Amino acid sequence: MGFSTALDDFGAGYANLDLLTELTPDTLKLDRQLIQGIHLDPRRQTLVRAVVNIATELDIQLVAEGIEQVEEARWLLYQGISRQQGFFFARPGLEMLPVVDPARFEEAKG
Repeated sequence: MGFSTALDDFGAGYANLDLLTELTPDTLKLDRQLIQGIHLDPRRQTLVRAVVNIATELDIQLVAEGIEQVEEARWLLYQGISRQQGFFFARPGLEMLPVVDPARFEEAKG
């Protein structure tokens, strides 16, 4: 059908390895809890390297969420995770969204 699937917040809560036995996602989005301070934490590094290997074997793309420091981004890039998002790259732009005018909906109903 031409669409792709992603598992969000992978590595936290209910988004764990057992999902990969039943689902075949195109993308895993690594949770920010797993990513924060990764450049300083050997345990996180070991876990992410293992996920990189699993994703490679299963032909799944990885996206790292919650990047706040250049060192995190650099470490992840060296592990082959080039898709990254977080405050390091851009802050949320909610104030940039247009204000919704309820009167426009009333005009459309009539």
